[in-house]
Amino acid sequence: MNDFLAESMGSTIPTILFFIGGTNMIKPIVNISDYNPNWEKEFEYEKKRILDVLGDKVVGIEHIGSTSIKGLEAKPIIDIIVGVQDLDEVSNFVSPLSEIEYEYVPKFEFKDRKFFRKGLWGQGTCHLHLCEFNSSEWIEKLLFRDYLRLHPEVAKEYASLKKELATKYKFDRQTYTKKKEPFIKTIIEKAGKEIHTK
Repeated sequence: MNDFLAESMGSTIPTILFFIGGTNMIKPIVNISDYNPNWEKEFEYEKKRILDVLGDKVVGIEHIGSTSIKGLEAKPIIDIIVGVQDLDEVSNFVSPLSEIEYEYVPKFEFKDRKFFRKGLWGQGTCHLHLCEFNSSEWIEKLLFRDYLRLHPEVAKEYASLKKELATKYKFDRQTYTKKKEPFIKTIIEKAGKEIHTK
């Protein structure tokens, strides 16, 4: 399975089959759903299960991504970030996390975090990101989330961008994700500056 297919695929995202090299593969269609208050409950459920299998190895655990922002439209996939002391220990987490249906997906472009996913291919329900607690990965993910929570007008701007991109790149998940990056980077920089000026 290539890196493209390892990206998030929501449980209600429709999929199409295509044929490559004699193998049926699943290609996700980018689909944005209205905000669902059950997303927070789903996070709490997954949080408990993760803590049950990893125990005190977890220094911090947070709900991130668009499903963590009330009122924001999103792909229906719960993004969770787990902070640990040492990223090199993550290899020891693969087996216990597999017991609660999380599959490790190597992503060599992710230098400072490890990626796990839950759900059938093409019907994923959760993404789990492991990084070192208080690393730049941890801080930036929370800066972006918290800024959108505090600034509803910015969240609306982000929602409009996502809808536009989802229409334009409905069958191209990689480009959809990449086109969001400048907006996300700008907000993270703005949020960081505001913290340092307080």
